[in-house]
Amino acid sequence: MNTRNLSSGEESKLLAIEEDHFQDIKSKAIAPSKLQETFVAFANSDGGEIWLGVEDKKFTGERIAGFSTKEDANDILHTLLELTNPTVENVEIEFINFDSKGFVLHIDIPKSPKVHYCANGDCFIRINARKEKIKGERITQLGYAKGAFVYEKQPVEIAELSDYLGGDLLKNYMQRVSSNLEEEVFLRKQRLITKKDSEFKPNVACVLMFDDEPQATLDTRCAIKVYRLLTNESEYKREQLKTDPKTINGPIESQIINAIKEVHDLLKDSTVTIDGELEKLNYPSKAIHEILVNAVVHRDYSLNDDIHVKIFDNRIEIISPGKLPGYITTNNIYEERFSRNPNLVRLLHNLPNPLNHDIGEGLDTARNEMKKYGLIEPIIEEVGNSVRITIKHKKIASLEDTILKYLGSDYSKTITNRAVREISGEDDVNKVKKAFQKLRQLGKIEAVDPKATAFDFSYKLKE
Repeated sequence: MNTRNLSSGEESKLLAIEEDHFQDIKSKAIAPSKLQETFVAFANSDGGEIWLGVEDKKFTGERIAGFSTKEDANDILHTLLELTNPTVENVEIEFINFDSKGFVLHIDIPKSPKVHYCANGDCFIRINARKEKIKGERITQLGYAKGAFVYEKQPVEIAELSDYLGGDLLKNYMQRVSSNLEEEVFLRKQRLITKKDSEFKPNVACVLMFDDEPQATLDTRCAIKVYRLLTNESEYKREQLKTDPKTINGPIESQIINAIKEVHDLLKDSTVTIDGELEKLNYPSKAIHEILVNAVVHRDYSLNDDIHVKIFDNRIEIISPGKLPGYITTNNIYEERFSRNPNLVRLLHNLPNPLNHDIGEGLDTARNEMKKYGLIEPIIEEVGNSVRITIKHKKIASLEDTILKYLGSDYSKTITNRAVREISGEDDVNKVKKAFQKLRQLGKIEAVDPKATAFDFSYKLKE
């Protein structure tokens, strides 16, 4: 168990932490059994870090309030390390000496290959900045998912540590995440090197993040191919390609950025014929961004295939190698989350202004963005050994139609501005307000109580 002194700038960095899928801060006064719930949730999900001895941002006094002595943390460590069932392996623990403010306990929990339970038998998983208790079938599903082979941790035979130490990509990344560690220590702590026989080798995640050309280093294809197809048909001929497919190589962060740019460049002058009229192909940038990021970070890198982005005359298809990971299905994909490549997800998320900003919310964001553009939600399918997400240039009902469909023919049913926003995905209060005004002018709806406050204002069908 390591003890070290506070490093330069570490206090301000610690106080700036935003609790999320991978990080949590807790008061030293927390009950050991309560902290165990968070500990178990991290181990059952994608791993994470807990800083114990730091008060919440809402706290008005001195937020760093560590343990007076390291022995004061014994009950907590006993509960976490000995009473968690089964024991979580490879947990890293260190005390950070804040001098007069005491010792802050830093606990680094890896994603575990096992399902873990608290001392009282409860099971938790981590979802963004909260923990969630799971039971029955969800525990069974988690158990199946835990047995999956984690390819990103596989050592890469032809790669050497010396290929990455001192490299520009690794240096740049460490500067951006404000790490003062030695490079080799950083790679070890980030689980980017894996022991092979008696030697530590860079693993697949390390190569994907910090190799100039991971496509040349890995035994598997891991690029992104972008096509512009002058047809609506799923079967196409070579002459229907506007240009040769563009292959985008490089480390995965730049792959995502360059692929998004390429898609938007191809869409600039693209049109579609709707009801005999030419209309510009127009998709929300954020939806394309989120779906591409999702494809890159959750694809199965053990499969020898690239990600394929196909821009047709009436849709975009993004095809990612590998079936849906773990217990994720097309029915629960918006409610559940599971990372096939948790290290990649975490490494990208730790960057300032990360590409994967809302962990587990990317596809939900894409769906809402499509609704805002008046387009139907993405279609998610498992096709063979891949996942295909299709965004179509197909209009959905207007806000007015959404309101009338909700009310149906029931004169007693009411609807509010907030309800319309939740149903439609439109978050602009004024747009919904204008839809209500239009329907009132048409004599379709009326206010339930014209004297109600704005917060309580609702509408019903006009009799």
